[in-house]
Amino acid sequence: MEERGQSNSTGQHKLILQNRKSGSFTGVTDVVNFDANEIILDTELGRLTIKGKELHVNRLDLQKKEVEIDGTVDMPEHLAGVSLESGSVKWKRAGFLYIFFCLG
Repeated sequence: MEERGQSNSTGQHKLILQNRKSGSFTGVTDVVNFDANEIILDTELGRLTIKGKELHVNRLDLQKKEVEIDGTVDMPEHLAGVSLESGSVKWKRAGFLYIFFCLG
């Protein structure tokens, strides 16, 4: 069984931001935490943290694995699981450009 936040190389994930004011995400398996400044999502390809201001989760459908948000998005950050060491997951931080060019 896969641990939460751990990358699943066979999954799919799509991130669409419109003018840094709204976004839709697919491949979402869980909402870990959210408040007005940060939303943390587990996706099929790892953990995604969205930082910003006045963030809101407008629509959540975990059966369809979809989330829609609005607010001012300052920084999306993907944490992609890269290896298991001593029974714990070792993470690497991946910024938006890494997500766009390497995972897209």
